[in-house]
Amino acid sequence: MKDLMTVQDYLLDVSEVGDWDGEEEQVADTINTIIHAVWDALPETLSTEKIDQLMPQFWQQLGGDSVLLDVDEHELIGWALTHMRQQIELGIDDAEQPEAESADVDVDYEEE
Repeated sequence: MKDLMTVQDYLLDVSEVGDWDGEEEQVADTINTIIHAVWDALPETLSTEKIDQLMPQFWQQLGGDSVLLDVDEHELIGWALTHMRQQIELGIDDAEQPEAESADVDVDYEEE
């Protein structure tokens, strides 16, 4: 559950972003802005495990690419929010979901 966690655990310090030819502070600010936007949009009921799986993906996806410096911050946030929603829909979702799916499958087999 999101209320048991803090966004601070996922924010990056300038020293953590690596060498960006003097743009390390801008990179850290941009990725942290993205992380804050995603955090604010996360479903409150998403499990802590799923949040731990999801949040590092933004740095993993963007950290090795100059897109953090070249693309407008609002576009990056839009991409990140879309990525978050897709990941949740594709399986980075609440831990109860697989149980519900398996229950549906069992019911289908019983009906046949």
